[in-house]
Amino acid sequence: MKHLTSLIILLSMAFANPVFADEAPVGLAAIKQLGSLNGQALACADKNSAAHAKLLMLTYAPKTATYGTAYEEATNAGYLAQTKNAASCPDAQSLGKKVDAVADQLRTALPAAAK
Repeated sequence: MKHLTSLIILLSMAFANPVFADEAPVGLAAIKQLGSLNGQALACADKNSAAHAKLLMLTYAPKTATYGTAYEEATNAGYLAQTKNAASCPDAQSLGKKVDAVADQLRTALPAAAK
């Protein structure tokens, strides 16, 4: 009985604090890339690409601090890189294609998070 109780306690702890398989490096890298593109879109006033990036984040990324922080930091870095270097903004179509490419990566890397 004592061993059964210990087993139940261990199992309940495992389910209470799961190690998310979706926090894989590939998924996190895609979220960072998405954030960087979002920052660039915001700096270039490309509202459609920025809205699409945000929607992808909300749809595919697990709702964890790891993913939220990675996206936010990458967005800030992308925005600063675009404004600091005074680089010309890509046209909306090419930026949209880049966001679409990351969307394909997200669908592969984080399919369980999709609704």
